[in-house]
Order: sequence, then C-alpha cells, then structure tokens
Amino acid sequence: MTDRLVIATRGSALALWQAEHVKARLAAVDPDVIVEFNVIKTSGDLILDVPLAKVGGKGLFVKEIEQALIDRQADVAVHSMKDVPAELAPGLVLAAVSTREVPWDALCARAPVTVDTLPHGAKVGTSSMRRQCQLLARRPDLKIAMLRGNVPTRIRKLDDGEFDAIVLAAAGLTRLGLGDRITQELPLEVSVPAVAQGVLGLETRGDDPEIAELIRRAIHDPAEELRVVAERSFLARMGGSCETPLAAHAIDHPGGQLRIVGLCGMPDGTKILRAEVTGPAGDAARLGHQLADDLLAQGADRILASTR
Repeated sequence: MTDRLVIATRGSALALWQAEHVKARLAAVDPDVIVEFNVIKTSGDLILDVPLAKVGGKGLFVKEIEQALIDRQADVAVHSMKDVPAELAPGLVLAAVSTREVPWDALCARAPVTVDTLPHGAKVGTSSMRRQCQLLARRPDLKIAMLRGNVPTRIRKLDDGEFDAIVLAAAGLTRLGLGDRITQELPLEVSVPAVAQGVLGLETRGDDPEIAELIRRAIHDPAEELRVVAERSFLARMGGSCETPLAAHAIDHPGGQLRIVGLCGMPDGTKILRAEVTGPAGDAARLGHQLADDLLAQGADRILASTR
C-alpha cells in the first residue's frame, strides 16, 4: 500500500489551491496516506515578458513538473487541464480528471460593463490568442495587450489602471474566492473556452498503477473524462501551434449524447470558423476528430498553415 505520496505542483496561489484540494480528496479516501508537495517554478512562471505563444505555449507550465515525475521526485502532478499538451511525455499517463468548475471565460473590469458595452478602444489584457481572436471578432476596436502573471497579479494590474478590463478563466477566480471580481461570464457564443478549461488533470507514471488507482478513487469523474477526451481529441487532430486560436467545449446532450462546439480563427479575429457535432458520449474521441475534420473542411488547414 502507498503510505507517502508527493504531489508536484507550481507555486502560484491557484496551483497550490489545486494541490491542497487533491490532498483533501486523498485524505477522504485514505486518511493514512501522508501527502507532501514538491513546489516547482516552471519556465512559464519565469518568462513573464513574452507572450506564451512565442516561447512554447502553455506546455511551459507542464514540462518541468512532468520531469519531476520522470525523475521520481514526485508521484503525481496536478495540472490545470487546459495547460496540458495533447501529447503527454513518454512513460506518463493521465490518471484522473476532476469534475469541471465553471468553464467560461470571465471579463473583469472596474466598471459594470460587458464585452459589448466596453468603451470604444478599451484596453483589454489577455495572454491568450484564443481569447484575443474572439474578442476582436466581436469588437475589432478593442486594444488587446499582453497580460501575464498569476491571477492576483493580473487583478492588481487591472486595479492599478493598466487595463480597462482583463479576461481570465472564471474557474481560477472562483477557486481563489475572487468570483466577485467577475463582471461578465462570457457565454459560448461570445467566447468558446479552451479545451478542458476548468478541469484538473492528475498525471502519474505509467508504471505506478497503485498510485493511479488511488488518485482515481479520490477525484476521478468518468463523465467529465468523456467530455475531456472529446475536446482533447479535437485538439490533437487539429495539431495547431500555440499561435493558432483553437477552442472546443463539450456539453452533455439528452439521451446519452455529447455535443461539442469548436472554433479555429485568425489571431486578429478577421476570420473565425465554427462547427459543432453531436453523437453518443461513448464515441467521445471520434466526435472530437469529426469536429476537427469539419473545421478543416471549412478551411481551417489554411489558418493553421498561416499561423505556424
């Protein structure tokens, strides 16, 4: 039996909240297991003056944590699932996914505005090409500016007047008790979320089935797994770089069906392609592939080529 387990995590307030959440869930299923943290400062945490898309994308938040697993300096890694690349490092497996927190993007502003009522030419902070694309498609007058750093840092920059508004994941704000800072949750028609946004992903070594089973008992959500599989299979099929705005969100549909909505666009918002498919939830991977194929047939391959 496993009596000690080391969790690899980033050191941001949100990452530590996530690690503590997993620790509490583990204690609920096995009170005897001793859980420790290995806090790792990743490249994504250190490189703050360059857009993520220019230096390797959201995978920069993951690779050093995966290396800790490979080097056996940790037994499980806790990630924001939206940061996890479509392909895991060799020898590692996705042992479990959590129930999803609210999946939507959130507009935070100092005044009670929406995306549609922001002043003309408002300066909006985001580090996401996906968010930038969808904001500019709806409001081409907006001035999008790079916003990096952890959640409290981004909120502070807003409060200091560096931006008129910023866009963050609602899930992170909610988990940190900052839900009152949300001015508008952006609905699906305004901003399709990132793949697996709001989900925690727990990664282990493939040769540690006992640890993987413990993690699954503690936190795994089988229904959420199907939605994540659909979204991530879309991402894998599209094969876009971090400079290509891609988005997908799967929703339960009556009768055991799954509806998945996807998007591919130009970073400046001048062209956006959308598609959606519905089918049996058990065919999640196939649905994600079908969604990608539908977008590629619309011309997404040309968008992908132009942004690589």
